[in-house]
Amino acid sequence: MPRKILKKYMPNPNWVRNHPQLRWLGEHIRNPGLWHLSHRSVSLAFLIGIFCTFLPMPFQMVPASILAVLLGSNLPVTLGLVWISNPITMPAMLYFSYRIGQFLLGSGDFSQPMVWHLDSLYDNFQQIWRPLILGSLFCGTLFGLAGFLGVRIIWTIHVRRTWIKRGRERRKKQQLDEMNRD
Repeated sequence: MPRKILKKYMPNPNWVRNHPQLRWLGEHIRNPGLWHLSHRSVSLAFLIGIFCTFLPMPFQMVPASILAVLLGSNLPVTLGLVWISNPITMPAMLYFSYRIGQFLLGSGDFSQPMVWHLDSLYDNFQQIWRPLILGSLFCGTLFGLAGFLGVRIIWTIHVRRTWIKRGRERRKKQQLDEMNRD
């Protein structure tokens, strides 16, 4: 079931492999593992995609696609997950990561809310960059690992249920065959 849903929305690998603007990737883009939907490739895609979602930088798709190619995760799923961070969700994610970073560093006054305007961010950059980077890496790793493990667990449950269902159907068929022989 999950594989059918994902395949429905994935781009055609042949179109992507032969796209003229992607020729610079050479043979890397032709790796069939980048397009295969397996528990390994999809769970790695969740790890990489969610980790890169928390990176406080523009063009998060670039490091996500490089990591996907190097580690052999499913490229479309990886890039799709990077879009969790978008102009609507990014401010909340940055603020959450900043607060986590403050907590991890043991710095900052949590009772005073920080004013989040572009001018104040630029003026206070020296104070916020350490907690923001640390919090972003921590949250990206934590949520990425949670996504990785979640996909593994859900995939395993789905496969086991499929095996059980097949076993029941096989037993029913054997019983019907035995009844027909008698």
